[in-house]
Amino acid sequence: MTYRTYEPPRGSVDPLAVALGNATLLGTGYLLLRRKRLAATAVLGAAVLLHLTARTAEARYEVLLLAWWAAGIAHGWFMARRRPEHAVRPGQRAGTLALALAVVLTATLLRIDAYGIEERVTEAREDGDCRAAVAAQGGVWWGHRLAGAPVVEPGDAVVAACHRLDGAASVLARAARTGSTEDLGRGFGTLTGVLNDGPGNEQTVSTTLDTFLDALPTDDACGTAALTAWLRGRGPSHDVLDRSAGTAARTEPAALVGCGDHLMTEDAWPRARDHYQQLLDTYPDDSRTDEARGGVRKATLAIELNRVRGLVDDTYDASSGYCAKPAKYSGAPAYRKGSGRALFLGDSEYTGQLPGSWRTGDPAKAALVVCADEAENGAAVQTCRYENKKSKYLPHQVTFHKVKIPLKVYALRTGKRLDPRSVQIGGGSCPSVLRYEYYMYDLGPGDQFVSTSKSGVRDAFRPVLGR
Repeated sequence: MTYRTYEPPRGSVDPLAVALGNATLLGTGYLLLRRKRLAATAVLGAAVLLHLTARTAEARYEVLLLAWWAAGIAHGWFMARRRPEHAVRPGQRAGTLALALAVVLTATLLRIDAYGIEERVTEAREDGDCRAAVAAQGGVWWGHRLAGAPVVEPGDAVVAACHRLDGAASVLARAARTGSTEDLGRGFGTLTGVLNDGPGNEQTVSTTLDTFLDALPTDDACGTAALTAWLRGRGPSHDVLDRSAGTAARTEPAALVGCGDHLMTEDAWPRARDHYQQLLDTYPDDSRTDEARGGVRKATLAIELNRVRGLVDDTYDASSGYCAKPAKYSGAPAYRKGSGRALFLGDSEYTGQLPGSWRTGDPAKAALVVCADEAENGAAVQTCRYENKKSKYLPHQVTFHKVKIPLKVYALRTGKRLDPRSVQIGGGSCPSVLRYEYYMYDLGPGDQFVSTSKSGVRDAFRPVLGR
């Protein structure tokens, strides 16, 4: 028996080989049919759809790509079947099958790997671990995007959110260092924006928030007080950010007292008092309320004393400075008869003769503030006749008066005015010789003060000071 080897007719094609060739999306089936234009069209169409899928990650382009793939297979099969010279060509089938399997298997493996990557990204995000999520998404390359763009696209959003959270973390860290509420507001704005981008970001936002909250309180009490006041005042947002209110309530009381103490050392008494008072108003049951009340009193006394000192420094006569606008200093010694010293302002011609134990130049040690005006004639004591040595025919009648000192007396502790409104100093009158300055038209010496002594001045002022 003689065996012959079968050889297909030259130029014949295998429909199955053509279909498998088009399954590669490379137009191989059309090349077997020697239809180069169709092959180029097939490749171009597949390239466009792959590009759109990778760029937009929209499922509709994947559906279109699948339809294009199926249409190419069917079209190649029917074109090959319609040709009269078709036959089974095992070599073509094996080659195109291997190529088609390689393409499909590669796409399948890439798709499976994409699902694995996105699963790791999702797990990391649910654990609040942005670093792990970004690292997992970093394994995505263009092959994954061609084979499964809709699968890996959510991971891009996670990475973008994590980058935003990294920025927020940096801003919040700067806020913790500097006490800047502007940075704090900017950081919380970013956290809110990431939460509003969609569900799933709660844990990563919570991790970023926890890092900031764990830094409170900081070493700067005033910075901490500013930050916690902002957190307390932001109001509820009904999300994970509301946990910041608990941290504020836990750390703010100590920060308010600490900041108040620091401001006291810098003579910023009004701000210090505001911080102490804030604790009393906001946390009336806190264990530091007694300390805060003491701080309020200290700051108030410092403010009052500072105002008094300023008014005293501005006093140049009995109608200016403190004498015009008296103020209280609650820490001043109480005015009691027989004790206490006075701060004398205004004209000092006579008050300067008082004993040192009666006077003080320090407002913090004074019980009274005595404003003395210029001396004026008081009660008439005696009238005497004097003759001019140069003209015995021009005698003068001279009346001697007590020295009257108009006064404004204030109790420094209350700032209220007390009596008396004036004192009169007695002394000697009608000396045997009266000397005075005269001019061309001499009208005489006029009324004169009595001659005073320190004891007379002291006796006059004794009732004023209760001595």
